[in-house]
Amino acid sequence: MMKDTVVAPAGLTPAADSNSQKSKVAIKPIIQVVAGNALEIYDFMIYGYYARYIAQTFFPSDNEYLSLMMSLMTFAFGFLARPIGAIVLGSYTDRHGRRKGLILALSLMSLGIISVACTPSYASIGIAAPIIVLCGRLLQGFSAGAELGGVVVYLAEIAPPRRRAFYTCWQAGSQQLSVMVASLVGLILLYWLAPNELHAWGWRIPLFLGCTVIPVMFWLRSSLAETSVFAAKTKTPRMSEICTSLVSGWRTIVLCMGMVAMATVTSQTITTYAPTFIKSLNLGESAGFIVLFFGGLSVLFWLPIMAAVADRFNRRTVLIVVTLLAAVTAYPAMSWLAADATVFKFAVVELWFSFIYAAYSSVQVATMVELVPPDARTSGYSFAQAVAAAVLGGFTPAILTWLTHTFHSSAMVGVWLAINATISLLSALALDKKKTAARQVDTLQ
Repeated sequence: MMKDTVVAPAGLTPAADSNSQKSKVAIKPIIQVVAGNALEIYDFMIYGYYARYIAQTFFPSDNEYLSLMMSLMTFAFGFLARPIGAIVLGSYTDRHGRRKGLILALSLMSLGIISVACTPSYASIGIAAPIIVLCGRLLQGFSAGAELGGVVVYLAEIAPPRRRAFYTCWQAGSQQLSVMVASLVGLILLYWLAPNELHAWGWRIPLFLGCTVIPVMFWLRSSLAETSVFAAKTKTPRMSEICTSLVSGWRTIVLCMGMVAMATVTSQTITTYAPTFIKSLNLGESAGFIVLFFGGLSVLFWLPIMAAVADRFNRRTVLIVVTLLAAVTAYPAMSWLAADATVFKFAVVELWFSFIYAAYSSVQVATMVELVPPDARTSGYSFAQAVAAAVLGGFTPAILTWLTHTFHSSAMVGVWLAINATISLLSALALDKKKTAARQVDTLQ
Protein backbone atom coordinates (compact mmCIF):
# COMPACT_ATOMS: atom_id res chain seq x y z
CA MET A 1 0.00 0.00 0.00
CA MET A 2 1.33 3.45 -0.92
CA LYS A 3 2.31 5.50 2.10
CA ASP A 4 0.39 8.76 2.59
CA THR A 5 2.37 11.91 1.97
CA VAL A 6 2.20 14.72 4.50
CA VAL A 7 1.27 18.38 4.21
CA ALA A 8 2.92 20.52 6.86
CA PRO A 9 0.97 23.40 8.32
CA ALA A 10 1.95 26.50 6.42
CA GLY A 11 3.00 28.15 9.67
CA LEU A 12 5.54 25.36 10.29
CA THR A 13 7.32 25.43 6.92
CA PRO A 14 11.06 26.18 7.04
CA ALA A 15 12.04 29.83 7.45
CA ALA A 16 13.93 29.75 4.18
CA ASP A 17 10.70 29.19 2.26
CA SER A 18 9.36 32.31 0.60
CA ASN A 19 5.77 33.46 1.00
CA SER A 20 5.04 32.54 -2.60
CA GLN A 21 6.27 29.00 -2.00
CA LYS A 22 4.00 28.70 1.02
CA SER A 23 1.05 29.86 -1.04
CA LYS A 24 1.79 27.27 -3.71
CA VAL A 25 1.89 24.53 -1.10
CA ALA A 26 -1.41 25.66 0.42
CA ILE A 27 -3.46 26.26 -2.73
CA LYS A 28 -3.34 22.70 -4.04
CA PRO A 29 -4.63 20.90 -0.92
CA ILE A 30 -7.30 23.57 -0.40
CA ILE A 31 -8.67 22.91 -3.89
CA GLN A 32 -8.38 19.15 -3.45
CA VAL A 33 -10.28 19.07 -0.18
CA VAL A 34 -13.05 21.62 -0.90
CA ALA A 35 -13.95 20.22 -4.33
CA GLY A 36 -15.82 17.25 -2.87
CA ASN A 37 -17.66 19.50 -0.45
CA ALA A 38 -18.70 21.71 -3.37
CA LEU A 39 -20.26 18.72 -5.13
CA GLU A 40 -22.23 17.74 -2.05
CA ILE A 41 -23.60 21.25 -1.54
CA TYR A 42 -24.42 21.53 -5.24
CA ASP A 43 -26.66 18.50 -4.95
CA PHE A 44 -28.34 19.87 -1.82
CA MET A 45 -28.98 23.15 -3.63
CA ILE A 46 -30.46 21.42 -6.66
CA TYR A 47 -32.84 19.45 -4.44
CA GLY A 48 -33.99 22.69 -2.82
CA TYR A 49 -34.27 24.57 -6.13
CA TYR A 50 -36.47 21.86 -7.67
CA ALA A 51 -38.34 20.86 -4.52
CA ARG A 52 -41.72 21.51 -6.18
CA TYR A 53 -40.90 19.34 -9.20
CA ILE A 54 -39.44 16.61 -7.00
CA ALA A 55 -42.58 16.75 -4.87
CA GLN A 56 -44.82 16.21 -7.89
CA THR A 57 -42.59 13.40 -9.21
CA PHE A 58 -42.08 11.34 -6.06
CA PHE A 59 -44.76 12.63 -3.65
CA PRO A 60 -47.82 13.33 -5.84
CA SER A 61 -50.90 14.72 -4.11
CA ASP A 62 -53.99 16.71 -4.97
CA ASN A 63 -52.87 19.17 -2.29
CA GLU A 64 -49.82 21.05 -3.65
CA TYR A 65 -48.87 22.34 -0.18
CA LEU A 66 -48.91 18.79 1.26
CA SER A 67 -46.86 17.45 -1.63
CA LEU A 68 -44.26 20.21 -1.21
CA MET A 69 -44.08 19.62 2.54
CA MET A 70 -43.43 15.89 1.98
CA SER A 71 -40.57 16.75 -0.38
CA LEU A 72 -39.08 19.26 2.06
CA MET A 73 -39.44 16.84 4.98
CA THR A 74 -37.52 14.23 2.99
CA PHE A 75 -34.84 16.89 2.51
CA ALA A 76 -34.89 17.43 6.28
CA PHE A 77 -34.63 13.70 7.09
CA GLY A 78 -31.29 13.67 5.27
CA PHE A 79 -30.05 16.07 7.93
CA LEU A 80 -31.23 13.72 10.69
CA ALA A 81 -28.68 11.15 9.52
CA ARG A 82 -25.85 13.67 9.92
CA PRO A 83 -25.22 13.21 13.66
CA ILE A 84 -24.86 9.44 13.16
CA GLY A 85 -22.46 10.01 10.28
CA ALA A 86 -20.56 12.54 12.38
CA ILE A 87 -19.89 9.97 15.09
CA VAL A 88 -19.24 6.94 12.86
CA LEU A 89 -17.32 8.58 10.00
CA GLY A 90 -15.87 11.30 12.22
CA SER A 91 -14.39 8.68 14.54
CA TYR A 92 -13.03 6.80 11.55
CA THR A 93 -11.31 10.01 10.40
CA ASP A 94 -9.86 10.69 13.85
CA ARG A 95 -8.48 7.16 13.99
CA HIS A 96 -7.35 6.50 10.42
CA GLY A 97 -6.52 9.93 9.02
CA ARG A 98 -8.09 12.97 7.42
CA ARG A 99 -7.43 11.77 3.88
CA LYS A 100 -9.03 8.33 4.29
CA GLY A 101 -12.05 9.83 6.05
CA LEU A 102 -12.66 12.34 3.27
CA ILE A 103 -12.43 9.67 0.57
CA LEU A 104 -14.89 7.41 2.42
CA ALA A 105 -17.35 10.30 2.88
CA LEU A 106 -17.11 11.12 -0.84
CA SER A 107 -17.83 7.49 -1.76
CA LEU A 108 -21.02 7.34 0.29
CA MET A 109 -22.11 10.78 -0.88
CA SER A 110 -21.74 9.72 -4.52
CA LEU A 111 -24.02 6.73 -4.01
CA GLY A 112 -26.66 9.00 -2.52
CA ILE A 113 -26.48 11.50 -5.39
CA ILE A 114 -26.76 8.79 -8.05
CA SER A 115 -29.70 7.06 -6.34
CA VAL A 116 -31.78 10.26 -6.25
CA ALA A 117 -30.91 11.23 -9.82
CA CYS A 118 -31.81 7.84 -11.29
CA THR A 119 -34.95 6.89 -9.33
CA PRO A 120 -38.06 6.45 -11.56
CA SER A 121 -41.16 8.46 -10.73
CA TYR A 122 -43.99 7.44 -8.41
CA ALA A 123 -46.15 6.90 -11.47
CA SER A 124 -43.66 4.29 -12.74
CA ILE A 125 -42.77 2.24 -9.66
CA GLY A 126 -45.22 3.41 -7.01
CA ILE A 127 -44.28 3.63 -3.33
CA ALA A 128 -40.77 2.36 -4.07
CA ALA A 129 -39.91 5.74 -5.60
CA PRO A 130 -40.23 7.90 -2.45
CA ILE A 131 -38.59 5.15 -0.38
CA ILE A 132 -35.53 5.08 -2.64
CA VAL A 133 -35.33 8.89 -2.61
CA LEU A 134 -35.57 8.91 1.17
CA CYS A 135 -32.82 6.29 1.46
CA GLY A 136 -30.65 8.31 -0.94
CA ARG A 137 -31.13 11.44 1.14
CA LEU A 138 -30.33 9.53 4.34
CA LEU A 139 -27.12 8.18 2.79
CA GLN A 140 -26.14 11.67 1.68
CA GLY A 141 -26.90 13.01 5.13
CA PHE A 142 -24.85 10.24 6.74
CA SER A 143 -21.82 11.12 4.59
CA ALA A 144 -22.36 14.86 5.04
CA GLY A 145 -22.16 14.35 8.80
CA ALA A 146 -18.39 13.99 8.55
CA GLU A 147 -17.71 15.58 5.16
CA LEU A 148 -18.06 19.17 6.32
CA GLY A 149 -16.17 18.60 9.56
CA GLY A 150 -13.48 16.63 7.77
CA VAL A 151 -12.92 19.47 5.30
CA VAL A 152 -12.77 22.13 8.03
CA VAL A 153 -10.38 20.13 10.21
CA TYR A 154 -8.09 19.43 7.27
CA LEU A 155 -7.95 23.12 6.35
CA ALA A 156 -7.39 24.12 9.97
CA GLU A 157 -4.51 21.67 10.39
CA ILE A 158 -2.61 22.89 7.33
CA ALA A 159 -3.15 26.58 8.20
CA PRO A 160 -0.79 28.92 10.06
CA PRO A 161 -2.33 29.75 13.48
CA ARG A 162 -2.82 33.43 12.62
CA ARG A 163 -4.49 32.65 9.31
CA ARG A 164 -6.77 29.81 10.39
CA ALA A 165 -10.03 31.67 9.70
CA PHE A 166 -8.80 32.59 6.22
CA TYR A 167 -7.97 28.96 5.39
CA THR A 168 -11.14 27.43 6.84
CA CYS A 169 -13.40 30.02 5.17
CA TRP A 170 -12.86 28.27 1.83
CA GLN A 171 -15.07 25.43 2.98
CA ALA A 172 -17.98 27.89 2.88
CA GLY A 173 -16.44 29.45 -0.23
CA SER A 174 -16.75 26.16 -2.10
CA GLN A 175 -20.42 26.06 -1.16
CA GLN A 176 -20.97 29.44 -2.77
CA LEU A 177 -19.40 28.27 -6.00
CA SER A 178 -21.94 25.44 -5.89
CA VAL A 179 -24.77 27.93 -5.37
CA MET A 180 -23.61 29.99 -8.34
CA VAL A 181 -23.19 26.99 -10.65
CA ALA A 182 -26.57 25.55 -9.63
CA SER A 183 -28.21 28.94 -10.22
CA LEU A 184 -26.70 29.23 -13.70
CA VAL A 185 -27.76 25.69 -14.59
CA GLY A 186 -31.27 26.43 -13.35
CA LEU A 187 -31.48 29.65 -15.35
CA ILE A 188 -30.28 27.92 -18.55
CA LEU A 189 -32.82 25.11 -18.15
CA LEU A 190 -35.59 27.62 -17.49
CA TYR A 191 -35.02 29.22 -20.89
CA TRP A 192 -34.03 26.04 -22.74
CA LEU A 193 -36.94 23.78 -21.75
CA ALA A 194 -40.68 24.24 -21.85
CA PRO A 195 -42.42 24.18 -18.44
CA ASN A 196 -43.89 20.71 -19.06
CA GLU A 197 -40.45 19.35 -20.06
CA LEU A 198 -38.83 20.85 -16.98
CA HIS A 199 -41.56 19.32 -14.83
CA ALA A 200 -41.40 15.88 -16.48
CA TRP A 201 -37.66 15.25 -16.71
CA GLY A 202 -35.69 18.50 -17.06
CA TRP A 203 -35.11 18.89 -13.31
CA ARG A 204 -33.02 15.69 -13.39
CA ILE A 205 -30.43 17.22 -15.73
CA PRO A 206 -28.61 19.20 -12.97
CA LEU A 207 -28.41 16.02 -10.87
CA PHE A 208 -26.91 14.07 -13.77
CA LEU A 209 -24.40 16.88 -14.32
CA GLY A 210 -23.34 16.44 -10.71
CA CYS A 211 -22.89 12.71 -11.29
CA THR A 212 -20.55 13.32 -14.25
CA VAL A 213 -17.97 15.14 -12.10
CA ILE A 214 -17.80 12.46 -9.40
CA PRO A 215 -14.76 10.76 -11.04
CA VAL A 216 -12.92 14.11 -11.00
CA MET A 217 -13.64 14.47 -7.28
CA PHE A 218 -12.17 11.01 -6.60
CA TRP A 219 -9.11 11.87 -8.69
CA LEU A 220 -8.51 15.04 -6.67
CA ARG A 221 -8.94 13.40 -3.28
CA SER A 222 -6.95 10.26 -4.16
CA SER A 223 -3.78 12.37 -4.30
CA LEU A 224 -4.65 14.35 -1.18
CA ALA A 225 -1.80 14.40 1.33
CA GLU A 226 -2.24 13.68 5.02
CA THR A 227 -1.82 16.62 7.41
CA SER A 228 1.37 16.78 9.45
CA VAL A 229 -0.70 17.36 12.62
CA PHE A 230 -2.32 13.94 12.28
CA ALA A 231 0.84 12.26 10.96
CA ALA A 232 2.76 13.50 14.03
CA LYS A 233 0.43 11.64 16.40
CA THR A 234 2.22 8.74 18.03
CA LYS A 235 -1.06 7.21 19.11
CA THR A 236 -4.51 7.48 17.56
CA PRO A 237 -7.55 7.34 19.86
CA ARG A 238 -9.80 4.32 20.08
CA MET A 239 -13.52 4.67 19.48
CA SER A 240 -14.19 4.48 23.23
CA GLU A 241 -11.65 7.24 23.89
CA ILE A 242 -13.24 9.48 21.26
CA CYS A 243 -16.69 8.99 22.80
CA THR A 244 -15.27 9.67 26.27
CA SER A 245 -13.68 12.87 25.00
CA LEU A 246 -17.00 14.00 23.53
CA VAL A 247 -18.89 13.24 26.73
CA SER A 248 -16.34 14.96 28.97
CA GLY A 249 -16.35 17.97 26.66
CA TRP A 250 -20.15 18.16 26.38
CA ARG A 251 -20.25 21.82 27.44
CA THR A 252 -17.99 22.75 24.55
CA ILE A 253 -20.06 20.65 22.12
CA VAL A 254 -23.31 22.32 23.27
CA LEU A 255 -21.68 25.74 22.94
CA CYS A 256 -20.59 24.88 19.39
CA MET A 257 -24.12 23.73 18.52
CA GLY A 258 -25.41 27.13 19.55
CA MET A 259 -22.78 28.78 17.38
CA VAL A 260 -23.90 26.74 14.36
CA ALA A 261 -27.56 27.80 14.72
CA MET A 262 -27.34 31.11 12.88
CA ALA A 263 -24.97 29.87 10.19
CA THR A 264 -27.02 26.82 9.18
CA VAL A 265 -30.41 28.58 9.30
CA THR A 266 -29.21 31.65 7.39
CA SER A 267 -27.50 29.48 4.79
CA GLN A 268 -30.61 27.35 4.22
CA THR A 269 -32.80 30.45 4.02
CA ILE A 270 -30.76 32.36 1.42
CA THR A 271 -30.02 29.29 -0.72
CA THR A 272 -32.19 26.17 -0.43
CA TYR A 273 -35.42 27.93 0.56
CA ALA A 274 -34.95 31.01 -1.65
CA PRO A 275 -36.48 29.55 -4.86
CA THR A 276 -39.58 28.41 -2.96
CA PHE A 277 -39.72 31.79 -1.18
CA ILE A 278 -39.47 33.86 -4.35
CA LYS A 279 -42.15 31.74 -6.01
CA SER A 280 -44.48 32.35 -3.05
CA LEU A 281 -43.87 36.09 -3.55
CA ASN A 282 -44.83 35.72 -7.24
CA LEU A 283 -41.60 37.30 -8.45
CA GLY A 284 -40.76 34.73 -11.15
CA GLU A 285 -38.32 31.83 -11.23
CA SER A 286 -35.75 33.48 -13.51
CA ALA A 287 -35.36 36.44 -11.13
CA GLY A 288 -34.81 33.98 -8.30
CA PHE A 289 -31.93 32.22 -10.05
CA ILE A 290 -30.28 35.53 -10.98
CA VAL A 291 -30.54 36.88 -7.43
CA LEU A 292 -29.23 33.58 -6.02
CA PHE A 293 -26.21 33.76 -8.32
CA PHE A 294 -25.28 37.22 -7.11
CA GLY A 295 -26.05 36.18 -3.53
CA GLY A 296 -23.47 33.39 -3.84
CA LEU A 297 -21.04 35.82 -5.46
CA SER A 298 -21.57 38.24 -2.57
CA VAL A 299 -20.76 35.56 0.03
CA LEU A 300 -17.69 34.52 -1.96
CA PHE A 301 -16.55 38.16 -2.01
CA TRP A 302 -17.07 38.82 1.71
CA LEU A 303 -15.75 35.50 3.09
CA PRO A 304 -11.99 36.10 2.74
CA ILE A 305 -12.35 39.74 3.77
CA MET A 306 -14.23 38.92 6.98
CA ALA A 307 -11.95 35.93 7.64
CA ALA A 308 -8.98 38.30 7.54
CA VAL A 309 -10.81 40.49 10.07
CA ALA A 310 -11.46 37.42 12.23
CA ASP A 311 -7.76 36.53 12.18
CA ARG A 312 -6.79 40.07 13.20
CA PHE A 313 -9.35 40.78 15.94
CA ASN A 314 -10.71 38.70 18.81
CA ARG A 315 -13.15 36.15 17.41
CA ARG A 316 -15.62 36.55 20.29
CA THR A 317 -16.05 40.28 19.60
CA VAL A 318 -16.71 39.73 15.89
CA LEU A 319 -19.23 36.96 16.63
CA ILE A 320 -21.16 39.15 19.06
CA VAL A 321 -21.35 42.10 16.67
CA VAL A 322 -22.52 40.03 13.70
CA THR A 323 -25.12 37.96 15.59
CA LEU A 324 -26.54 41.08 17.25
CA LEU A 325 -26.78 42.77 13.86
CA ALA A 326 -28.62 39.75 12.43
CA ALA A 327 -31.04 39.47 15.35
CA VAL A 328 -31.97 43.15 15.17
CA THR A 329 -32.42 43.40 11.39
CA ALA A 330 -34.01 40.04 10.46
CA TYR A 331 -37.69 40.78 11.08
CA PRO A 332 -37.65 44.43 9.88
CA ALA A 333 -35.92 43.36 6.64
CA MET A 334 -38.44 40.61 5.94
CA SER A 335 -41.38 42.85 6.87
CA TRP A 336 -40.11 45.47 4.42
CA LEU A 337 -39.90 42.81 1.70
CA ALA A 338 -43.30 41.26 2.47
CA ALA A 339 -45.13 44.62 2.55
CA ASP A 340 -44.60 45.17 -1.18
CA ALA A 341 -42.47 42.43 -2.69
CA THR A 342 -40.34 43.34 -5.71
CA VAL A 343 -37.28 41.75 -7.30
CA PHE A 344 -35.21 44.75 -6.19
CA LYS A 345 -36.29 44.33 -2.55
CA PHE A 346 -35.66 40.59 -2.67
CA ALA A 347 -32.16 41.25 -4.05
CA VAL A 348 -31.40 43.77 -1.30
CA VAL A 349 -32.52 41.35 1.44
CA GLU A 350 -30.65 38.44 -0.19
CA LEU A 351 -27.43 40.48 -0.44
CA TRP A 352 -27.75 41.73 3.13
CA PHE A 353 -28.11 38.26 4.59
CA SER A 354 -25.39 36.91 2.31
CA PHE A 355 -23.09 39.46 3.95
CA ILE A 356 -24.33 38.45 7.42
CA TYR A 357 -23.72 34.77 6.61
CA ALA A 358 -20.23 35.42 5.24
CA ALA A 359 -19.25 37.65 8.15
CA TYR A 360 -20.45 35.09 10.67
CA SER A 361 -19.37 31.76 9.18
CA SER A 362 -15.84 33.00 8.45
CA VAL A 363 -15.39 33.50 12.21
CA GLN A 364 -17.62 30.72 13.58
CA VAL A 365 -15.92 27.86 11.72
CA ALA A 366 -12.41 28.76 12.92
CA THR A 367 -13.63 29.36 16.48
CA MET A 368 -15.32 25.95 16.64
CA VAL A 369 -12.35 23.97 15.37
CA GLU A 370 -10.18 25.69 18.00
CA LEU A 371 -12.67 24.77 20.74
CA VAL A 372 -13.36 21.05 20.16
CA PRO A 373 -11.28 18.38 21.98
CA PRO A 374 -8.05 17.62 20.01
CA ASP A 375 -8.42 13.81 20.28
CA ALA A 376 -11.89 13.99 18.76
CA ARG A 377 -11.40 17.00 16.51
CA THR A 378 -13.25 15.71 13.44
CA SER A 379 -15.98 13.84 15.29
CA GLY A 380 -16.44 16.66 17.82
CA TYR A 381 -16.72 19.40 15.21
CA SER A 382 -18.83 17.23 12.92
CA PHE A 383 -21.20 16.16 15.70
CA ALA A 384 -21.85 19.72 16.90
CA GLN A 385 -22.36 20.88 13.32
CA ALA A 386 -24.51 17.90 12.39
CA VAL A 387 -26.90 18.10 15.35
CA ALA A 388 -27.53 21.81 14.90
CA ALA A 389 -27.91 21.36 11.15
CA ALA A 390 -30.30 18.44 11.66
CA VAL A 391 -32.50 20.12 14.25
CA LEU A 392 -32.47 23.65 12.81
CA GLY A 393 -30.96 23.90 9.32
CA GLY A 394 -32.44 20.81 7.73
CA PHE A 395 -35.96 21.66 8.82
CA THR A 396 -35.65 25.35 7.94
CA PRO A 397 -37.26 25.10 4.46
CA ALA A 398 -40.17 23.10 5.92
CA ILE A 399 -40.48 25.39 8.96
CA LEU A 400 -40.49 28.53 6.81
CA THR A 401 -43.05 27.02 4.44
CA TRP A 402 -45.26 26.17 7.42
CA LEU A 403 -44.81 29.60 9.05
CA THR A 404 -45.67 31.58 5.93
CA HIS A 405 -48.61 29.28 5.14
CA THR A 406 -50.00 29.30 8.69
CA PHE A 407 -49.61 33.01 9.45
CA HIS A 408 -50.18 34.14 5.84
CA SER A 409 -47.13 36.38 6.05
CA SER A 410 -43.70 36.12 4.46
CA ALA A 411 -42.36 38.34 7.24
CA MET A 412 -42.38 35.25 9.50
CA VAL A 413 -39.15 34.22 7.77
CA GLY A 414 -37.53 37.04 9.74
CA VAL A 415 -38.80 35.65 13.04
CA TRP A 416 -37.08 32.30 12.47
CA LEU A 417 -33.85 34.05 11.43
CA ALA A 418 -33.95 36.29 14.52
CA ILE A 419 -34.55 33.38 16.89
CA ASN A 420 -31.49 31.50 15.65
CA ALA A 421 -29.35 34.64 15.57
CA THR A 422 -30.23 35.12 19.24
CA ILE A 423 -29.21 31.53 20.05
CA SER A 424 -25.81 32.13 18.44
CA LEU A 425 -25.48 35.51 20.17
CA LEU A 426 -25.93 33.83 23.56
CA SER A 427 -23.29 31.23 22.61
CA ALA A 428 -20.86 33.98 21.59
CA LEU A 429 -21.42 35.78 24.88
CA ALA A 430 -20.64 32.53 26.73
CA LEU A 431 -17.16 32.33 25.18
CA ASP A 432 -14.20 33.27 27.36
CA LYS A 433 -12.49 36.25 25.71
CA LYS A 434 -8.97 35.46 26.96
CA LYS A 435 -9.13 31.75 26.14
CA THR A 436 -10.57 32.47 22.69
CA ALA A 437 -7.73 34.88 21.97
CA ALA A 438 -5.14 32.35 23.17
CA ARG A 439 -6.49 29.51 21.03
CA GLN A 440 -6.56 31.86 18.05
CA VAL A 441 -2.75 32.05 17.95
CA ASP A 442 -1.95 28.51 19.18
CA THR A 443 -0.66 25.80 16.84
CA LEU A 444 -3.11 22.88 16.64
CA GLN A 445 -1.85 19.67 18.22
